[in-house]
Amino acid sequence: MSLIKRAKMGLKDDSIREVAINEGVEEEKLLRLIAEGRIIIPRNNVNREMKIIGIGEGLTTKVNVNIGTSNLYVNPEMEARKAEIAVKFGADTIMDLSTGGNLDEIRRMLMKKAPIPFGTVPIYQAFIEAAAKKGAGVYMTEDDIFNTIEKHLKDGVDFMTIHAGITMEIVEKALKTDRITGIVSRGGTMLAAWMIENKCENPLYKNYEYLLELFSKYDAVISLGDALRPGSILDSHDYLQMAEMLIVSKLVEEAWKHNVQVMVEGPGHMPLNQIEANVKLEKQLCKGAPYYVLGPLTTDIGAGYDHIVSAIGAAIAAASGADIICYLTPSEHLGLPDEEDVKEGLIAAKLAAHSGDIVKLGRKALKRDLEMSIARSNLNWDEMYRLSLDPERARKLHERFGLKGKVCTMCGEYCVYKILKLKTSI
Repeated sequence: MSLIKRAKMGLKDDSIREVAINEGVEEEKLLRLIAEGRIIIPRNNVNREMKIIGIGEGLTTKVNVNIGTSNLYVNPEMEARKAEIAVKFGADTIMDLSTGGNLDEIRRMLMKKAPIPFGTVPIYQAFIEAAAKKGAGVYMTEDDIFNTIEKHLKDGVDFMTIHAGITMEIVEKALKTDRITGIVSRGGTMLAAWMIENKCENPLYKNYEYLLELFSKYDAVISLGDALRPGSILDSHDYLQMAEMLIVSKLVEEAWKHNVQVMVEGPGHMPLNQIEANVKLEKQLCKGAPYYVLGPLTTDIGAGYDHIVSAIGAAIAAASGADIICYLTPSEHLGLPDEEDVKEGLIAAKLAAHSGDIVKLGRKALKRDLEMSIARSNLNWDEMYRLSLDPERARKLHERFGLKGKVCTMCGEYCVYKILKLKTSI
């Protein structure tokens, strides 16, 4: 029996209790919001050992980390280290986007390295393996696609990006669009190319009911991909993006009818002043389904610093009601990220998520900030290190010029707390 169905019946389990405790939410409220589709708990019923989290209304904003090989650079050991770094620095979920090497072996290895909710984009593997066996990815069959999806489900994958909202009608319009960047979703372009070559409707859309049966069987989460997300701030909220979101809203309701957990993926590139409206629109059209956003990036000129650009947009998205944000790294748009990129991108995204939670959740999210402020006013450096997201870096910067005393090298004896010490009150 799926989680949504159990929630509708008022049945609690260990995952409900764990999320309720960690989030400080009443179990009955959590059950109601799961039953309504407003909260998901991504956990395949294969039940591998992992951290249980909730994503959605009234919960802390979660952060996803993408890792995976490239077809041009296959280094599973590096990807394993990335997974370990993601877990160490607090990723809530992780996705394997590998496109090179033995994809099954890499996925299974990474699932062992990362005991947190694990996601994939199965269309990648179906397309890539068809290219290897048949000469081109567009020669994959519908069976290839669904067999790959079921293989991932059997392995215990907890959530998958499923690009079911891109239809033949939208693809035909996309071919004639004046969009600057066209279709920038890799999975979306794979499906669009397949539809054009085979003159057939998107199999994930056409066979959506069968897809729901598969996900219901394993109680996994469908993450409805935004194949038509804008790849430039100048393409934001165009016809293609909105047409897909309208289709996705119907797919969300269909998933709920089948008691399948679902979340909605969002942009992308978007000007600062459009982000709040975009989040509100998704929440309205998709009736409160959890929203999973990539950034958004608020400018297109951040090459080498897109983790910062992404964090700017992500903070606003989280404050506006987005439920999970996907990190970006300094290598975004430039190349495959290394281990340090993963760490930098994750910390930037976590800061954005927490900044949004201070607005979204109020005082409930302020405990750590209060503790840090008290530690600063008391010049308690060890406590400041502990409360930071990267204690090693905080300590290194404080001691960079050889000083390990009570003050820092910026102000020295002219520190405000040396000149005038006020009593700290809570």
